[in-house]
Amino acid sequence: MPAVTIANVVVGAAQGPLALIGGPCVVESLELCRQVAAFAQGVTRELGLGYIFKASFDKANRTSGGSFRGQGLEKGLEVLAAIKREFGIPVLTDVHETWQCKPVAEVCDVLQIPAFLSRQTDLLLAAAETGRAVNIKKGQFLAPWDMKNAVQKIEAAGNRNILVTERGASFGYNTLVVDMTSLPQMRAFGYPVVFDGTHSVQRPGGAAGGTASGGLREYIPHLTRAAVAVGVDALFLEIHPEPEKALSDAATMLPLADLPGLLRQVVAIDAVVRPRA
Repeated sequence: MPAVTIANVVVGAAQGPLALIGGPCVVESLELCRQVAAFAQGVTRELGLGYIFKASFDKANRTSGGSFRGQGLEKGLEVLAAIKREFGIPVLTDVHETWQCKPVAEVCDVLQIPAFLSRQTDLLLAAAETGRAVNIKKGQFLAPWDMKNAVQKIEAAGNRNILVTERGASFGYNTLVVDMTSLPQMRAFGYPVVFDGTHSVQRPGGAAGGTASGGLREYIPHLTRAAVAVGVDALFLEIHPEPEKALSDAATMLPLADLPGLLRQVVAIDAVVRPRA
């Protein structure tokens, strides 16, 4: 399986380490992003993991129209550019509309296609045409084998820098489940596979009377360890120093203080599943 090189991080190398895509759900402030990036970079360096910082400049799919969406494109990209410059790490953010892809690609190393938009052909093509790496999050409504079509749309634009992310599948109202067999099925496409351990415990629209998504944060470590035992190339974890005070996805972010312990566990598991040279 070919690896994808993202700045100074190689994802999917047969003899390489796991990578972490991690950060707060949304760009709340430069100060918060700095705090999270500094902590996560320190932990991943200690463990020999690749690290890509993640934060969204806009959350266009919030449950309620009154929810905090982010800092917007211009200010959000300024924050992401600062994190990239100050810490020397690649950065990832979501794109929701085709016109956003070009300006986002001028700053970010990875353009992420949100799960709800994983079938939007024009968005996939616009992201692919930037030449940047594209992380496609599997739609909650899609079977793993259906993601082959999304991958082929990126390939059709001549881009082979593709990551595919599992983030759970809809199971009735307000509930997601993870089919661990989806990981090897999507890996068979020939690209690195990422497991999203935080959105997979989400309860979409299932909290606060349907005005916000709920979640079961306590199961993040369980699902994350299970996914690494099955075999993945990277982990996607939204992390925050005080998740309960977060302005987006408060119910499903991993406390920053819990990150070192979880990563040490998954590194040990990965060493058994995929011995390194």
